[in-house]
Amino acid sequence: MVPGVRLPRPPMPPTSDRDLLIALNSSTSLARAAACRLALDLDRWARRPVDFPAALALEMGVPPDQLSRALALLAGARRAAEQESASAGRLGARLVTAADPDYPEALRHLDLPPPAFALRGALPEEPAVAIVGSRRADPYGLDAADLFARGLAAAGVTVVSGFARGVDAAAHRGALAVAGGRTVAVLGCGLGVDYPRGHAGLGDEIAGRGALVSEFPCGTGPRGWHFPVRNRLIAALSAGTLVVQAALRSGSLITARHALDLGREVWALPGRIFDERSLGPNSLIRDGARLVQHPLDLLDCLTGVTRSGRGGPSPEPAQPAARELPPGLAGKLLGLLPPGLLQTPDDLAARAGEPLERVLGELLELELAGLVRRRPGPVYGAVG
Repeated sequence: MVPGVRLPRPPMPPTSDRDLLIALNSSTSLARAAACRLALDLDRWARRPVDFPAALALEMGVPPDQLSRALALLAGARRAAEQESASAGRLGARLVTAADPDYPEALRHLDLPPPAFALRGALPEEPAVAIVGSRRADPYGLDAADLFARGLAAAGVTVVSGFARGVDAAAHRGALAVAGGRTVAVLGCGLGVDYPRGHAGLGDEIAGRGALVSEFPCGTGPRGWHFPVRNRLIAALSAGTLVVQAALRSGSLITARHALDLGREVWALPGRIFDERSLGPNSLIRDGARLVQHPLDLLDCLTGVTRSGRGGPSPEPAQPAARELPPGLAGKLLGLLPPGLLQTPDDLAARAGEPLERVLGELLELELAGLVRRRPGPVYGAVG
């Protein structure tokens, strides 16, 4: 793609923002972070000819090839939206887009909100709290997740979790065990996939008493990178996050970090110092998260948080735990972004000795993971 050359645009009937958002969200040719970034400003690239596609891509903070792929989706956006909507309908779900009035305001607080998501059931109006933890929880962790979920549900608080085995499933089931209890499951795969295997019945119960939510296209199988992406929705849909059991490097701590970035509460259940599953919550407590030992402790904290509705600001947000640099280019870029320093993508590419397009793609993924934040310019800075 050469700057200064207008990318040809095939003639097509007008396409609604809703169709464009669904097409972006369901595309298999776009990186997840690029789809979210492009969805934030459709008018800038989808509603007018693009004379300088490479320059515009840089301004928007996406690799040029990703903008090119998005432009190629325009002609078939309406058809793609119809197909994805039909797939959701066959599963008893519907698609909610950022252009819809019922798109949750809490998700708009994210730096990269999903363009659309599939919803089976209904998102409750009452305040919500996330309960997250290890897939390999021991009886103590499972009992604790059940106890807190039951206590929250009995108090009219919706329990949000990630539908995984272990702590997540115990939290969902604990909420469902209470008469009138509500729970929301945020999936790391598309609707219609039996994952974790054998959880279909639990999913049906949750949809009847709350909602199943997925930002991934219907029928999409689970991938390792889906779960950190999913975790930001768990945090955003909740007034705070309780970590029950988790290793030091785990998805649960990613959820807690997203909660902190959003100004939400983080609570942690203490555990034995010799148990790896206690290292995550114990480290959160050490770094300022609230220690809780009973649902009443958490409900006392919630009193001030929930007065302004789900996801209100925490009066005393905890400080994020120190974290190790990830491997590869991601770690190299974070190492070039110490706290307080802002860098342009060009400068980062030059200092890292990597192509600009690769650096832009990695920055998008880091932004989606909540590790960096894009500022006007564009320039990037580390979070925390």
